[in-house]
Amino acid sequence: MTGQKKITWITGASSGIGKAIATEFVKNGVHVIGTARRVDLLKELQKELNGSSGTFEYYELDVTKVDSVDKFYKHISQNYFVECLINNAGITSFKQAVENSFEEIRDIIEVNLLGSIYVTQKVLPQMIENKSGAIINILSAVTQKVFTASSAYSASKNGLHAYAKVLREELRDKNVRVINISPGATVTEIWPTKVISKHSDKMMKTEDIAKVVYQVYSGNSNLVAEEIVLRPVTGDL
Repeated sequence: MTGQKKITWITGASSGIGKAIATEFVKNGVHVIGTARRVDLLKELQKELNGSSGTFEYYELDVTKVDSVDKFYKHISQNYFVECLINNAGITSFKQAVENSFEEIRDIIEVNLLGSIYVTQKVLPQMIENKSGAIINILSAVTQKVFTASSAYSASKNGLHAYAKVLREELRDKNVRVINISPGATVTEIWPTKVISKHSDKMMKTEDIAKVVYQVYSGNSNLVAEEIVLRPVTGDL
């Protein structure tokens, strides 16, 4: 790791919770690499964060493309050590199970579950070698409760939850933290406009979620908050 700058890699950083996390980290002096498919939004975010105490670099990346993930990681690992990976990229459909097409199901599973596993697999060897690092998974309240019209999404998030819990046990002696954060209803574009219009006053803000993520990331002790559930005070929608 000699000569390598420590960075935080955030997937799905172009909007929503990912954008808020990137903003919070950079404003607190962290060097962040944000990836997403919508590179135009990443470019805008970089402009917004210009002048902050940290730095923000961006790359276009589809986490479902194994070859692209491999190429990207080989490129950044020449100069950077990913001390923190934040798996945030995610999509959903809000449809009853019978209404989901196979293509929709496949896309949700590939982005939310397989994509997160792909990028985790890339950073693990260096974290293990250096006995240092954190993997933070932005999951969902679907890991805690059954919600209708979310079967594929629930399968993807619960799958990642299970994967992360096993991974955590495998890394106990490697000083690598695995942290699962499961937010409830949060105002992001993943929700239909009519839902936000009706319930936004009851939903959490992305900025508040980001503050919690930064807090657990920046803790400097042998204590780790392994499972965090965040819900609006008024409860689930």
